[in-house]
Amino acid sequence: MDEKVKEYINNYPFEIIDLYYKLRAIIYDSISQEPEEKLWAKLPSYYVGDAVIRLIPFKDHINIEAREVLQHKEELEQYKITNKGMLQLYLNQNIPSDILVQIVRETFKLGI
Repeated sequence: MDEKVKEYINNYPFEIIDLYYKLRAIIYDSISQEPEEKLWAKLPSYYVGDAVIRLIPFKDHINIEAREVLQHKEELEQYKITNKGMLQLYLNQNIPSDILVQIVRETFKLGI
């Protein structure tokens, strides 16, 4: 794990750190190519080529910024999607793992 990302995420409460690592694992497990992990403007970011997914932690949720989130809006109707098209995943919600795998693969253009 990138040391700067690790230092950054370790400043959050345990519950957010735990959720972050679960979401990070979904990114890594969804594709065969290891993404480049780094902080971009203090935001943990994952790159494959020009495509990017960001996991943006807050005190009670994590925003998932990925180009393909809006393509799955109907499947994610029980979750909040921001005006900027980011999926907000709160601590008390289940992780929509299957949909996130599709979003990761589609965002990185790696098929399903």
